[in-house]
Amino acid sequence: MATIDLIVLGILKRESLSAYDIQKLVEYRNISKWVKISTPSIYKKVIQLEEKGLIKSNIVKEGKMPEKAIYSLTDTGAKEFENLMNEIASLPIHFFLDFNAVIVNLPSLPPEGQKLCLEKIEENVKTLKTCLEENLCEKERVPEIPETGMAVLQQQYILAQTIETWITSLKDNSFSAI
Repeated sequence: MATIDLIVLGILKRESLSAYDIQKLVEYRNISKWVKISTPSIYKKVIQLEEKGLIKSNIVKEGKMPEKAIYSLTDTGAKEFENLMNEIASLPIHFFLDFNAVIVNLPSLPPEGQKLCLEKIEENVKTLKTCLEENLCEKERVPEIPETGMAVLQQQYILAQTIETWITSLKDNSFSAI
């Protein structure tokens, strides 16, 4: 099973939600910034998890709104959630930073091309850092945000700061050293 399974099962462990509400929660928590998860994958995943008996749906209708499926964790799903937590926590930690594919290939570009690529990465890191700063400030005032959620945001912010520092040192150490 994948990380997305753990995300969906973990959300449903706390409360029963529709796929739309799960997707909104993933957006609100900025989970897609640190785990590869997309809106279509959430919808596909709830169907797969239901087929495996890990979650179940209950069709509800509220007022004049169309019917929607509300998903909840089954006992089997709760056990699988715990297994996934232990399994993924036991794996070696890997950082997959897509821009490293650009970094390792910089010597194949002329110096002006190298500089341009580094500037683009640097700008994206600054944008990420600004977004994380805003998110941290916004979430600090929301008492229902779990401490672990704040810890992840802080972790991402520190990582963005570190990458920003690293990019600066890379630029400062001349492109021939790349």
